[in-house]
This record gives sequence, structure tokens and C-alpha cells, in this order.
Amino acid sequence: MIYLKNLLFQDKFHSRWLILVIDLMVVLLSLWTSLYFKNRLQFDPISLYYMLFYCSNAVLVFMIMKIHTCIIRYSNTRDMMRILITVLASNVTFLLFYYVFFAFYLKIDVSGLMDVLLINFFITSSMLMCMRIIIKDVFKYIETTSYKVEKENVLIYGSNEPSILIKNALEAQKGFMLNVQGFIDTGVDRISKCIEQKQVYPIKSIDILKKRYDIKSMLITSEDIKIDGKRKAVEKCIELGIKVIVVPSSDQWINGKPNLNQFKDLKIEDLLERKPIKICNEHILEDIKGKRILITGAAGSIGSELVRQVLMYNPEFVVLCDRAETPLHDIQMEIEDGLYGNRTRIFIADIQNSGRIKTLFNLYRPQIVFHAAAYKHVPMMENNPTEAILTNVWGTKILADISIEFNVEKFVMISTDKAVRPTNIMGASKRIAEMYIQSLNNILFEEHFFNSDPSKGSQTRFITTRFGNVLGSNGSVIPRFKAQIEKGGPVTVTHPDITRYFMTIPEAVQLVLEAAVMGNGGEIFLFDMGEPVKIADLAANMIKMAGLVPGKDIQIVYTGLRPGEKLYEELLNAEEEVIPTYNKDIKISKNIPVSYAKINNLIKDLLELNLHNEVDLMVSKMKTILPDYISNNSQYEKLDIKLIDKQMVN
Repeated sequence: MIYLKNLLFQDKFHSRWLILVIDLMVVLLSLWTSLYFKNRLQFDPISLYYMLFYCSNAVLVFMIMKIHTCIIRYSNTRDMMRILITVLASNVTFLLFYYVFFAFYLKIDVSGLMDVLLINFFITSSMLMCMRIIIKDVFKYIETTSYKVEKENVLIYGSNEPSILIKNALEAQKGFMLNVQGFIDTGVDRISKCIEQKQVYPIKSIDILKKRYDIKSMLITSEDIKIDGKRKAVEKCIELGIKVIVVPSSDQWINGKPNLNQFKDLKIEDLLERKPIKICNEHILEDIKGKRILITGAAGSIGSELVRQVLMYNPEFVVLCDRAETPLHDIQMEIEDGLYGNRTRIFIADIQNSGRIKTLFNLYRPQIVFHAAAYKHVPMMENNPTEAILTNVWGTKILADISIEFNVEKFVMISTDKAVRPTNIMGASKRIAEMYIQSLNNILFEEHFFNSDPSKGSQTRFITTRFGNVLGSNGSVIPRFKAQIEKGGPVTVTHPDITRYFMTIPEAVQLVLEAAVMGNGGEIFLFDMGEPVKIADLAANMIKMAGLVPGKDIQIVYTGLRPGEKLYEELLNAEEEVIPTYNKDIKISKNIPVSYAKINNLIKDLLELNLHNEVDLMVSKMKTILPDYISNNSQYEKLDIKLIDKQMVN
């Protein structure tokens, strides 16, 4: 069988001439048949001239149209149309020549010629197309019988052109061990119909198809996953344990062919995303273009995305500040390989080091500061509260104070929903930092502030942005679940009822940029986080998306709440007033303003206790500053009891 295939289907130069010879034999046979129908093969010298001239003309036209150069096994409808056009052109040119030469010049009767050519057109075009279809089917048969490899049965979502392209690409390439069993669609005009020998099924048929054909995967295009029909089909597949594979659009294929490496498993982030967030790019461009921008924590998840997006708005340059050498080097290499390598400046520094930060400001004179540097892992900060205070509170204070000293236009701080009614050190430290940032935006500062006239106030606008968990960020739950699933489980969840808000890193950064534009100073901007997600459901869906069964193939184990962790997060304190903005995804929290002198002294007290390693006294001080800070599942719960007892005594 392989020998026959090699004999018939060689991709050598001489094969095109063989095809041309076969095509001319078909032309000759068709012409003979046409003459037979017309005059019962009553040949005369004129008929022989007729055939000779026709074949000579056909050779010329076929070579001009190059239908013999196509690889037959890849023939498609366009190739068939070329055959029709070629045969028609051959007949028309011959007809013109024949009328001029025989009828006009030789004065020979050519009556009946049109009938012969009409019959010949249909016979020739039909035979040439049938020959190609037969050769194509024979090749496909030989191909499938030569490589007896068991293929995985799959479905394709959609029945439009991109989906058909995927189907044809899978069938054309030997490297794909995938067998398309049909299309899934929601269009009532397409369901139950066939497209290229494959039936179109409704979403409700997926479970039946899984049982009948042992469907392992469904392929979807990389277009918007949030389209209702596609989302329902994806959710149905996840429910049935069918893997969902994302195929890039055809314009991203390599040399016009998809590559296996381009096929990606659907990510849980794709399902959690909401409708695309609309932002006002023109306003952001006006605010950032030509400016000197400083981004702290530039090597982190949010900071690095801030760098990528800010660079697209044509700043004069962006200073990337972080103390993590290797991640900072990685983002530097990424930027330098792109279009904006000459617009970045790398500055390694710890925001706790006021001298080093002042050097940065002296050197680059930033006009806008995005402050993303922070410690964020709750259990780790619960065990290391002194570092949480030094970085999240003291480091923020240093950066903000120096920003005022150098007349920075805007200071945008990235905060967290864990700052709302905090139950842990990390959230409490971020809330104290929020309070300090807000206090700096008062019109008048108390005297002794930077030894300046308190009536002058600050020209810097201080803005705070607050949102929940970001998908795919360093240390987030999704990469952890994925690693646990790859190891065979178990997947560990702290509590069956725990929920969290989620947002993708790019959309969080988009909202940060727009909030920075609309901020006048003193606001806390809240982002629409959508509906909270149950972490146990998230884990179960990730297991199903891997083609496994929760509780059978992979166990979900509940380990109990970690120190400082709470069951659900909030975006607002009880006393906070919410004000809408022109962007429905962004709201403003108008918090009760805090006196600069008061919060400044409290932070100094915290730092003093920190320097003397008086951890319990320091945490107690934090609880005094934040009356709603009640520890949860933490060693510092004892301090709450002491405070309650003290209040009762008083």
C-alpha cells in the first residue's frame, strides 16, 4: 500500500507533466465522446483536423491556466472552479479560431460545432473534476490505512469558516492524532445539517456524542469565550469531563498550518473573565504621554503589567524599581526585545531605604508614581508582621513623602480588598497605608510637615485603587491548583465555603490607569469584581478541565483556614460612601478623612515598637488604630480578648 502511494503521489517536478498528459487524454476522450453523440463517429479529414487543433489549443490554454501544477490531493472548490474556467476558455478560444480559419478562410461548413463544444464542455469539466476527486479520496484512503494509529475523537465548536478551516487542517496533517466527529453549534438553521461530511449537533447532544464516540476533547477558536453559546458548550464539556482545547485563529498559524504547540488547554481564567472592560484610552494617553513614570514593585505581577501597558501610551520613560534582581532582569529582557527598550530605566532599590529612593527621585524626577510594591501573602505576613509594617506602611510613607518633596503630579497606590475590615496583618498594614495616603491629600497640613508653610499644602494628588485577587498573579491559587493536579492531587482548599473575587491582571491594570486619570486626590477607587467565586467550585472545575473526575481521579482536601484568612472578602467598610463614576466598572469610596498629624504620629509609634521588636505591642497598636481589625484564626486573637477586657474595665 505504501509502495502504491509513493508511486502515485510523488511530489516531484515531473509529476505536473504527467498530470498534463492525463488531462489531455481526458480532453481527447471527451471530444471523441462529444463527436460520437453528434455524428456517430463519422470521421472525415476535417474531423481529424478538428481534433488536432482542439488538442493543441487545449495544451496551450491548460499551460497558461496551470491547472496541472496543483497538488491533486489538496484540491478544493477553488481548484474545481479553475477547471471550469479553463475548459470554458479552451472551448471559446478554439471556437474563435475555428470560425476564422475554417469558416471564413477555407469556407468550410461548421454547422453543428456549437452543439459539439457544448457537449464537450460538460463532459470534459466533469471528467477532470471527477478524476481529481477520485485521486484525492484514494490518497486519503491510502493515508489512513498506511498509518493505523488510533486517533482521539473530538468535536469542534461552531460551523463557520474558522471551524471548517480547523477541521480541514486536522485532516490534512498526519501530526494531529485527532478525528473530528462533528460540529457543535447553536444556530437553528445549521443544526442537523452536514458540512463536509460532518454533522452539526446542538449543545444538548454533547453528552450523547461522548457516550457514542468516546469524545475526549472539544476544540474552540481563540475568539471571545464569553459568547453565550460557546460558554454554554464549554461549561457542558467541563461538566462531562471533556477537555476544551483553544486553537489560535488561522492568521496565527505557521506557514498556513496550525502547530500542535499552538493548541492550548482552556484556562480557568478564560471562564472567570467578564465582558471586556471599556476604558477611555484617549484620556490615559493625554495623562501619560511624554511623562516620566515611576513604577515600584515593577517585577511583580501587577507592576510588570503596569510597565507593559504604560509604555503603550508613549511616556518619556518608565523607571522600573524593585528589589528583586532576577524578576527585574526578566522584565527588562522582555521589554528590550520589544519596541520600548529605549524608554525604560532600571533601578534596584528597597522602598524602606529613604536615601536610595531619594537618589532615584533626584536622578529621574518622576511626574507620576504607581506604587505597587508590597508584601501581599497573608499567612507569611501573619508570621512576619514587622516586615509587613516596614514595607507596606513605612515604605509607602517614605515614597509618598519624597513624592511631595519632588512635586510629583500624581501618586497612585495599589491596595487590596483585604484592607476592608482586616482580619490579618497584611490587610491591616495596607489599610493604615491607605489612611496615610488619604491624609496627605488634605488641603492644609499641620505645621512641621517638611518644614514648609502649612498653608501651602501639597501639589501632589494622592489616589488609592482597591481590588481583589488577580488571576495568574505570583502565588495565586490557580497556579497552585494546576501544579497539584499535574502531580495527581490532592487539591487542597482551606474551607468548603471560602469565596474570593477575581480579576485578570490586564483588566486590573487598565482600571488602575483610568482611575489615575479621573482621580482628583483623596479617593479610594473600587473596581467591579463581578460575582465572588467559590474556591471549592474553582478547584472542581479545574480538575474537570484536565479531563479528570473530582473525588475519583483527584481528591479535594480541606485543610482549614490559614492564619489571618477569612471566608469572604469585602470591598467596602460600613462607614464608606460609594460614588459612581462615568465608568460603570469604577466607583469611588469617600472615606472619613484622617488627620495627617494623627496618623503620622501613630505610624511613628508603630515603627518605634517595630524597631524594638515589640511584636505584640505593635499589633495591639494596629488594632487601636483600626478598631475593626479583628484577627481570625491567628495567634493575635489573644490581643482582641485583651482589648475587649480593657474596654470593659474602662
